[in-house]
Amino acid sequence: MFSFAYPKLLLLLLLVPLFVALYAWARYARAKKLRKFGKKEVIASLMPEVSPYKPPVKISLEMLALVCLVLALARPWGGIKDEKTHKEGIEVIIAVDASNSMLASATGDPDGPDRMRTSKLMLEKLINRLDNDRVGLIVYAADAYTLIPVTNDYVSAKMFLNSIDPSQISEQGTNITPVIEMASNSFSDNKNVGKALVLITDAEELEDKDAVMKAAATAARNGIQIDVVGVGSTVPSTIPEGSGVMMDYETGQPVRTALNEDLAAAISREGKGIYVNASNRDALSELEGQLDTLKKATLESSLSARHHELFNGFAWIALACIVLNILLLDRKIGWLDKITFFKKEEKK
Repeated sequence: MFSFAYPKLLLLLLLVPLFVALYAWARYARAKKLRKFGKKEVIASLMPEVSPYKPPVKISLEMLALVCLVLALARPWGGIKDEKTHKEGIEVIIAVDASNSMLASATGDPDGPDRMRTSKLMLEKLINRLDNDRVGLIVYAADAYTLIPVTNDYVSAKMFLNSIDPSQISEQGTNITPVIEMASNSFSDNKNVGKALVLITDAEELEDKDAVMKAAATAARNGIQIDVVGVGSTVPSTIPEGSGVMMDYETGQPVRTALNEDLAAAISREGKGIYVNASNRDALSELEGQLDTLKKATLESSLSARHHELFNGFAWIALACIVLNILLLDRKIGWLDKITFFKKEEKK
């Protein structure tokens, strides 16, 4: 099979018969003028160094070079072969806590990065390391919302991730039960592919802990691994609000929040996953290693065609024709006339 990337350029081949016609007309006009000076044989004897055969050879080389250049510019493809490719991976849904406590410092230092920013940096690195896997994104506080369904569009996933802002969540709280239920319904029906829910939380003021544990255990029985990433410090921190800090209007004291590591780890155990603290240097590597234990399955099959480029072949032929045309003179080569290829025998 033979095809071209830019077939419209082949219209330039129409120049070839035009140039050939102009050449033939020029040769005819030249021969007509020469006949005014005498017979062809006589004129040829007066110009012994002029070869009558080289002009047609040169124009043939020039036209062949033109044809090859046009074909090369049209990007010829040959040897087209259909190939079916398979991409294997896992499905990962990331659930990000967007409660107000995520605005508190991730390190306990009031001037340090907040928990939300720390989470985004870690998750963006995680998404960058995914290979052929599908990723979805859920944001939650008192309720859960799907930001992006399970997809292999990593660019969109990172864009939606960076758009998460706790100030846009009207109903605050930390309710993980609907997150697990929503994620369980968002995965594909493919039972052969590994599935994981990566839960980002500080696990503080968790609503209905028993329901969360039950939901995590149910998800694990259904083949969904729950990995928990704890964000924040175990040392209580205030939550920024405006130019000051968030206040408890009942007590008149600043609201303080701390990471509940014991509860976060308990959720991961029920979900047959692991718990990592985002502040640990190896947290991302540990999480990635845990995801690698999941079974990969074919998520996407595609039929593609591989093309063998023939551009170089035509380009080299064109170059060879141009070089030969330059080296080939219109006149006879004198030193060749001195060479006798066949010796005539004398009669005795």
